[in-house]
Amino acid sequence: MYTLHCTRKLLDRVKPVMSATAPPPTTALGNWYATAIFWKPQVALFVNERTLLPVVMPLAPAATLAARFPAALVAVLQAHGIDVPIIEAEIAAMADVSLAKTANRSVLGTMNEFSFMADHFRDPSEPHPLLALSMRLADVPCGSIKYDSPSRLLRQVLRNASH
Repeated sequence: MYTLHCTRKLLDRVKPVMSATAPPPTTALGNWYATAIFWKPQVALFVNERTLLPVVMPLAPAATLAARFPAALVAVLQAHGIDVPIIEAEIAAMADVSLAKTANRSVLGTMNEFSFMADHFRDPSEPHPLLALSMRLADVPCGSIKYDSPSRLLRQVLRNASH
C-alpha cells in the first residue's frame, strides 16, 4: 500500500476516486508524487517522496496511469541495478494504491526542478528516451536530500530495507 499524491493538472487528466485520508505506506520506498508534463506525446513525472527518485513514463491512457506505474518503476529499478528480489518485494507491496492531492511542498519543488531539467535533458534519439531521462534526472544532486543524488539514496534505502 502506498499513496500517489497528484498535482491538480494530473488529477484533471486522471479523474480518480480520491482517498479521504492517506494510509501509511507499506513499501520500502514509501509514497510517490506525480505530475503531468504536456509534451507531445504527454508524459507523467513520478518522484519518490523518500529518495526523490524520478520515473518518467507515458501519460496516455491517463485512466490507467496508477496501474501502469509499477511496471515503469521496475524498468527504472532494473536500470539502477537493484536486485530482483528487492524489486519484486517493492512491487508486491505496491499492489494497493490510494490517490490524494499533493501534501509535501519540498517534493513539489523538486518535481518542478525535474520538469524544467527534463525539457533540457530529453533526447528523442535515445532508444528508450523516457528511461534514459529518468536515469539522467536521478543523478542530479538535490538540496532537500543534502545534495545527494536520488540514485545514490535509492540504493542506500533499499539496501537498509532488505536487511
